[in-house]
Parts: sequence; structure tokens; C-alpha cells
Amino acid sequence: MAKGNELDLNIFDIKYKQIPPKAGRVIIAQPSLTDPFFKKTVIYLIEHDPNGSMGFIINRKLNISLKDIITDFPDINVNVSVGGPVSPETLNFLHTFGDKIPNSMPLGNGLFMNGDINVLKALALAGKVNSQNLRIFIGYSGWGPNQLNDELNEKSWVVVNFPQMDIMKGVYDSWYFAVQQLGEKFKVWTILPDNPNLN
Repeated sequence: MAKGNELDLNIFDIKYKQIPPKAGRVIIAQPSLTDPFFKKTVIYLIEHDPNGSMGFIINRKLNISLKDIITDFPDINVNVSVGGPVSPETLNFLHTFGDKIPNSMPLGNGLFMNGDINVLKALALAGKVNSQNLRIFIGYSGWGPNQLNDELNEKSWVVVNFPQMDIMKGVYDSWYFAVQQLGEKFKVWTILPDNPNLN
């Protein structure tokens, strides 16, 4: 039994060259994170400063269309995802249209957040919107001051620096694939049972 516990601890404590969280980076849930909402999630960070952190879960796609949640919106093929448990009544979007959508917030590297929804609708009607340049999130994930840092110290997350445009392309929309990008020794995470202590 002791040996089994030691093995579990080592699996959860695989060393990764940890980098600090900041806007534009991604956090990947470690197997030790058992919170039902965040278990096996991949989150793109939008903000991280002394006031707290904000991000969107990128691997929780919903099987719904944008027109199902925005009245009179054209039927376009874009990814709609659960962004997190905070403000589930709100809708946020990432895009690559820049100043073409007024009031957009620049995130760097050609990515922008939100903006005038009516202009987005006009772009969609003109056939200029697709799954490569727009991602929709219902709700978001949020942390208070120092909360995310505390969770990192508890080994709940690994911070990685994936290319931001790959976020738009959906490259890391699988927790299993994202973990595999950490290196060969991390692949053991992908074959662990949901609750290793029951094994």
C-alpha cells in the first residue's frame, strides 16, 4: 500500500520546467485536480495580474450552433464551448478580425476578444466568419487575487506557452493531446484512471 501511494505521488509530481502564468499562456489540469468542473481541462488565460486571473476552457465544446444562442445570427460553423462556471449567462468570443470589430480587446499575436456583436453578425452574413477566426465561449473561468498561484503551488496546473493562433485552430482542444505535448514522461497522466486511489 505504501509503495502504491509513493507511485501515485511520483506520477503527480513529474517535474516540468514551470513558467509563470500570464495572459496568452495556457494552463493544463494535472491529474491531481479532481474538481468536477475543471478536471482534465485546458484553459487559455486572458488575464493574470495581482487582481486575479481569467481564462476560457478550450476543450469543452458544446454540440450547439451559434444561432441557437444568439437571436437572428446566421448559421455558421464555429466552435461554441463552455468557458467556465463564472457568469454562465454571458457570451464571450475570441477572434482574429482586429479593428474590423470595434471595441475589441487586443490580446496580442493577432488575437482579440469581444467587440461589437452587430459588426460580427455583419461579417458572418458576408461569409467572412468561420471556425478558424472565431471561437465562442459561454461563461468564463476566474480566480481571485493569488488564487491561481496558490493552485499552481498545490500542483493543480501546468503552465505552457502554446502558440496563440493554435488556440484558434483548435489544436489543443483535447486534454490528452495537450498533455502529450509536455513530453514523453507525461503520457502516463493520460492512462491514469479517473481516481487512481481506487485502483
